[in-house]
Amino acid sequence: MTTQLRGAQTAAQNGGPAAEPAIQVTGLTKIYGPRGGAASKSSGWFGGKKSEAENKPKAAADDVSFSVAPGEFFVIMGLSGSGKSTVLRMLNRLVEPTSGELLIGGRDVSTMPEGELRELRNRKINMVFQHFALFPHRTVRENAAYALHVRNEGAAARAERADWALQTVGLGEWGDALPRELSGGMRQRVGLARALASDADILLMDEPFSALDPLIRRDMQDLLMTLQRDLRRTVVFVTHDLNEAMRMGDRIMIMRNGRVVQLGTAQEILNTPADDYVAEFISDVDRSRVLTAGTIMQAPLVTATEHDDPEDVLRRLSNVEGVGAYVLNDEGGIAGVTRVDLLAAAVGQHRTALGQLVTNEYRAVDADTPLADICALVGRNSVPLGVTDADGRLVGVVPRATLLAALATPGKDDSSADGARKDNGNA
Repeated sequence: MTTQLRGAQTAAQNGGPAAEPAIQVTGLTKIYGPRGGAASKSSGWFGGKKSEAENKPKAAADDVSFSVAPGEFFVIMGLSGSGKSTVLRMLNRLVEPTSGELLIGGRDVSTMPEGELRELRNRKINMVFQHFALFPHRTVRENAAYALHVRNEGAAARAERADWALQTVGLGEWGDALPRELSGGMRQRVGLARALASDADILLMDEPFSALDPLIRRDMQDLLMTLQRDLRRTVVFVTHDLNEAMRMGDRIMIMRNGRVVQLGTAQEILNTPADDYVAEFISDVDRSRVLTAGTIMQAPLVTATEHDDPEDVLRRLSNVEGVGAYVLNDEGGIAGVTRVDLLAAAVGQHRTALGQLVTNEYRAVDADTPLADICALVGRNSVPLGVTDADGRLVGVVPRATLLAALATPGKDDSSADGARKDNGNA
């Protein structure tokens, strides 16, 4: 989950003002009529009449509602025919909605005049397609700068912005090349650079990596996740790959037959599938590779600062039956760990300097670390595994019981996980 999204959610939970959604969709519906119009009602391929079911209008998207926070990486997923791409293309009205309300930054897109819609597409929203959609006769730089060309920006400004975008996606030396000289992965990077160069607030991505080889696809996922962390764009990403969705998405909306089946975080979907369809859908997911330390971390039961009184810290640890606590410096970083035996000895000797009662007996990881990489680190010290942000501040902990419960498959008898839930005494 991005820091920006987590901050917005925390503000809402604390009663503060929530940020206005970047995208707000209510009851969005798209109905396609009978194929071939009136003539198709009377004749099929061999002159026979078509059935009533064949002539019945089809809802490609049926009463779809969701919101996307600014800076969120929102994933829409489902199998072919689920309606996911239809919903995505209605967001910028490449597909016209039949009904429903669609707000982008508070503006009603569903009723927007053509001129305003064109401006929205040019400046606010950009789309990255599955099959690159590059102009073969234009250079890589010209392709990256195309949105700026449409806006009639000057040649120097276009080149500067395009070169920045190409450098950002690792193609800084390829500006003068033509698309045919690039591999598939490199061409997809050009498509991503074009979206970045446009400086659009919202990126719509329609299965952008599905045509790539698995290793290149993984590299592109890593690149996009890095860019999202650094640039904080709002992304709506369509995929049929559940592992891709759960690896990348802050939240995931699963669709089936045009309707929303479940919307939640990867952890929520894995732990509490909405129905049998979702449960079957996620049955083969490698939870240890999808879930991360950040998705399962909890607030530490007790923390202390270097200025706290040892007796007070000892009392707080005793109240939660803890055996150790992280000691934080003035910036929220980890100064070390204190233990109950060190605290008790200090109290008996009337020592009051907590900063002298710390050890380095702890391990910490960043929030994006997969669970598979932390299994060997959990339960080895007097405190749970620490989770830190990019500035080294402690943002949560992963107790052993929490890790085992996250790896257990819901609905299956897992006595080891059940037993571990009772073993959460670490502070």
